[in-house]
Amino acid sequence: MITITPAELIQRVRSSMKTSIVASVWEPGEGASLERFHMEHIPNSMFCDAALALAGIPSSLAGRNPLPDAEQLGGWFRRMGLNAESPVVVYDHHKGLMAARAWWIFKWAGIEDVRILDGGLKAWVDAGEMVVGGPGNFPPTSTIRPNLGQMPTSSLDDVKSHQGILLDCRERSRFSGQKESLDLKAGHIPGAVNVPSGDMLNDDLTFKDPVEIRRMLAAVGIESGDNVIVYSGSGLHSAQMIAAMHHADLPGASLFVGGWSQWAADGSNPVVRVD
Repeated sequence: MITITPAELIQRVRSSMKTSIVASVWEPGEGASLERFHMEHIPNSMFCDAALALAGIPSSLAGRNPLPDAEQLGGWFRRMGLNAESPVVVYDHHKGLMAARAWWIFKWAGIEDVRILDGGLKAWVDAGEMVVGGPGNFPPTSTIRPNLGQMPTSSLDDVKSHQGILLDCRERSRFSGQKESLDLKAGHIPGAVNVPSGDMLNDDLTFKDPVEIRRMLAAVGIESGDNVIVYSGSGLHSAQMIAAMHHADLPGASLFVGGWSQWAADGSNPVVRVD
C-alpha cells in the first residue's frame, strides 16, 4: 500500500505511533516554498523544499529535474530527521505532484516504508483536522543514509533502444503538440502512448480505485509494470503515474529521468505532433 488516508494518519498521530510527516513544497520564487510551509502545515510535519531537495541542477543535457546526488539528499534527510524506525508520510499543498516526487525519490534512495497522504493537505483539512503555522518542530536525529538506485530509471539511450511500452503521462494537449510552455519543442517521442497522470485521480485528488486504474492502463496495452518506461516533462507527472501504478499493484515501471525536457533539447531527436 502506498497511500494513507487522513483518518489513518490521524490515528497514528493520536496514538503516538512513530511517523515522519514530510511536507513536499514547491512555490515559485526564492524562499516562497518555506514561506508557504510557515503559513500552514500538518502538525509535526517537516519541511522539504522540493526544488532543492528532490532534484539536481537542471540543464539541457540532464533535463529540468535531474536526480539529486547522495550528499544533497543526505543533507535533507538530516534536516527532516528521517530515521529507520519511522514510516514516512509525504503530502503537498497542490495536485499531488510534489508528494509523488518525494515518494519516488525517497523510495529510489532506499526508504522502504513511504506513503502518500491521499488527497494531500486539502483532504486533511476536509477531515476537520487543524493546520498550524510557523517553522515546525526540531528534527530528530536522522539514522537513514541514501542508498540510491532502488527504483528503476531509464536514460536517453535506454528510451531510444526500448522495445516495450513508452508511456507519456503529460496532458493530452502537450502530447499532441498543440501547446508547450515549458520545453523547447512541442510533441512527443515517437512510439509513445498517452495516459495523463491526472486521469489517475478523482476530483478530490485522491487516487482512483486500483481496478479503474488497471482498466485505463490496459486500454493502451499496459497490464504490468514490466518493460514499461514512463516519462513526462521533467519527472513530476511520471512519478505520479508510477505511484498510481504501484497503487494499482502494477509495480516495476521505469522512470525516464530526463523526460521530454531532455529529449526536446536535442535537435537531432525526432518529434511527433498530432494535427
